[in-house]
Amino acid sequence: MKILALETSTKVGSVAITEGEHLIAEYILNVISTHSERLLPSIDQILKDSKLSIREIDGFAISLGPGSFTGLRIGISTVKGLAFAAGKRVAGIPTLDVLAHNLAYTHCMVCPIIDARKGEIYTALYKGNGRGTLKKLTSDLVLKPDDLLEMVKGPVIFLGDGAEVYQDKLGSDKDDHFFAPVYLCQTRASVLAKLGLEKFKREEILKEDEIRPLYCRAPEAEIVMEGKRIL
Repeated sequence: MKILALETSTKVGSVAITEGEHLIAEYILNVISTHSERLLPSIDQILKDSKLSIREIDGFAISLGPGSFTGLRIGISTVKGLAFAAGKRVAGIPTLDVLAHNLAYTHCMVCPIIDARKGEIYTALYKGNGRGTLKKLTSDLVLKPDDLLEMVKGPVIFLGDGAEVYQDKLGSDKDDHFFAPVYLCQTRASVLAKLGLEKFKREEILKEDEIRPLYCRAPEAEIVMEGKRIL
């Protein structure tokens, strides 16, 4: 099964094509340009380089969030259009699940963190079994770094852009708090595609109205409007 995976939930954009368990191609861009500027050209280029047409893709995998509201909307609207045009199915994966699976083969607790701005983070806790499977211990959360520390007990590995931003606050001086290297702190479309393949095997396919962002908190525009109504 050939899967085209799109990851646009953070500023680091990623597109990958896999066939079964094998990676055909992956593009990762950490540049100033927006996802609206680079996503479609990246899809076009990766298909050309892989000598594939969109019709030869069997299914799509999309990162659902939480993350950048704008990035999520761009990725999800793009995958909806492609899936509708090609008549293909879509699997959706929470972004924190994708990020956590960069460390799927650990025995430790894994804590992916995405910077949510305004002094908050998106996060969840996972426990590894050392064999590539992570058990999710919490729902997706949006909270202050200090509140996260109250939840973490025992050895833990932090990763993600939020872990970099709040490393000092999260206890870099503690013996059982570890921080993944930078190259493991990006959400990757190849990992998304792997998780998507598992969804396809289980027939966990999203209907069109189910392909929507997981925000964890209201977009800024909604918060502003709610404030105006209160005033």
